[in-house]
Amino acid sequence: MSAWVIEAEPVDDAGIDALIREFTAEVGRRLLGRPATGAELRAVLDRDPHGDLAPPRGTFLVARDDDGDLIGCVGARLLDDLPATAELKRMYVRPAHRGAGVGRALLVAAEQAAAALGATRIVLDTRTVLVEARTLYSSHGYRETAPYNDHGDAEHWYAKTLR
Repeated sequence: MSAWVIEAEPVDDAGIDALIREFTAEVGRRLLGRPATGAELRAVLDRDPHGDLAPPRGTFLVARDDDGDLIGCVGARLLDDLPATAELKRMYVRPAHRGAGVGRALLVAAEQAAAALGATRIVLDTRTVLVEARTLYSSHGYRETAPYNDHGDAEHWYAKTLR
């Protein structure tokens, strides 16, 4: 398995947009049992935009392999309605790179970035079908909590205190 680096990059880069669409399509396949249509993908991304995963109140991190190819991503943004709270968004690792620690490294980097933004707590929402993600969050100190948002696609909410 190759090495990787994690760095902040603009969320609106064309390659990153393709990675986020890949993530959304995978979730759609798991939920629907079939590939999501282009219209379904657009509707999901329109309901939950990610343009604010950028300074000064957010960040977007990507993992690239030693060839410079995108292998994973995660974002964090401060929430306006919850003081000193950041939200984890768009956590994704391409299937060929799963099990190598990329997800854990992205999660740690996102927590560090959220703390640098001034957050003392980080929250996220997810779906039941994302078993691997829920396992990762739980093993990394996240605990299920009451909903912090009314995101219609969420089924589980997690929180963690940052130190």
